Amino acid sequence: MAITKDDILEAVGAMSVMELNDLVKAFEEKFGVSAAAMAVAAAPGAGGAAAAEEKTEFNVILAEVGSNKVGVIKAVREITGLGLKEAKDLVDGAPKPVKEGVDKATADDAKKKLEDAGAKVDVK
Repeated sequence: MAITKDDILEAVGAMSVMELNDLVKAFEEKFGVSAAAMAVAAAPGAGGAAAAEEKTEFNVILAEVGSNKVGVIKAVREITGLGLKEAKDLVDGAPKPVKEGVDKATADDAKKKLEDAGAKVDVK
């Protein structure tokens, strides 16, 4: 008499957690596989709104300099590490990106520094 799937399911259902753990280890050793959970990729096109909420990279864009150009240049230098000439050129060329591909915390920090200096900033 052959063992059926139902027989196997009944036997597994009657096992304790420790016995199931031993069974899984035996399967891993015998067949050379791993019982680690696999990450499942999201289906393409599913949850467009969710993808927008999960954005992890942001661009900080200097929209307008405002009246305190010197303060904005200092803030740009602090945020980017650019030299005086490069920071001035960036500020003079507004609207321009100040930081690209940064995380939300970095983008928010840069936005706050620039706004405190008198600039108008967009984070996209």
